[in-house]
Amino acid sequence: MHGEYKVPGGKLVVVDLEVDEGLITDFHLAGDFFLEPDDALADIDAAVTGLPIESDVATIAAAVRAALPEGAQLLGFTPESVGTAVRRALVTAPGWREFDWEIVHDRPLSPNMNLALDEVLTARVGDGRRNPTMRIWTWDSSAVVIGSFQSYRNEVDPEGAARHGFEVVRRISGGGAMLISAEWIITYSLYVPASLVAGMTFADSYAFLDDWALQALRSLGIDATYKPLNDISSPEGKIGGAAQKRLANGGVLHHASLSYDMDGQVLTEVLRIGREKLSDKGTTSAAKRVDPLRSQTGLPREEIIERFKDTFATLYGATEGAISDEEYAEAEALVQSKFATDAWLHRVP
Repeated sequence: MHGEYKVPGGKLVVVDLEVDEGLITDFHLAGDFFLEPDDALADIDAAVTGLPIESDVATIAAAVRAALPEGAQLLGFTPESVGTAVRRALVTAPGWREFDWEIVHDRPLSPNMNLALDEVLTARVGDGRRNPTMRIWTWDSSAVVIGSFQSYRNEVDPEGAARHGFEVVRRISGGGAMLISAEWIITYSLYVPASLVAGMTFADSYAFLDDWALQALRSLGIDATYKPLNDISSPEGKIGGAAQKRLANGGVLHHASLSYDMDGQVLTEVLRIGREKLSDKGTTSAAKRVDPLRSQTGLPREEIIERFKDTFATLYGATEGAISDEEYAEAEALVQSKFATDAWLHRVP
């Protein structure tokens, strides 16, 4: 069995192993990481050999860590990444390039249509009716997008939202509120089969699915890093955040919004910034919590989006795709039956 795991911001971890009577046998670790001393590699191989095939990432990592000689240096990988690669080998998880990827960057849509398309396209990938896809969102109006489990009244100031022209909508993924204006934000979604993240912890899958975006940002001169659980950051501050939703049919939605520009005053008037989050800073510092891409790159938003698309295509062999008329129709029906209803918007009062 063979498994691979690219450590976000790090190196490739490769494992080969056999299974005999429920135990891992003939285990070998490889990759482009750095390890000192050299013979620690044999210690890791010996630590994993003999473990039960049911061992989870934490158990494998603990065995590796216990076997390392004092003072061992692991650069570009961790004991946990070894555990993840082992789990992916045991479930025969495919890599990115084993799929035919599409990139969709279509016409401007209403906030609720964007949200409905996320559900429709995720379901279709889960059913095998669509290739795995990366979609760049386009917006025809501004919106406050609250997480699936957020309280409407706790997160949004309805009067402030109306005054500044922000429609309030609710998405199917968890996480926090996003203030969306067509020219302020870069939003993308990944619609992937669950097999792509098989063997990973939920937390690991976030960084794994956004690693390409970090590579795109670094190519623009931004020292982008991932801050668990779901933040994309730089030394200048937070750039954006990601969220996920996993459907029963095996479709996984992973989407992220990155701030290109922002108006901090509008943010504080539209969102009810949590007092606890800002208790040591005061509400006037709310705007500093997100640092726009424009200030870090000096580039037009459209140029940054093109770099994202080019990076994804280069890494994974993706080709240009489109949303079908049938998919649009399905999304429009879902807007009427779900996303535009008061029952959905106020599902958490």
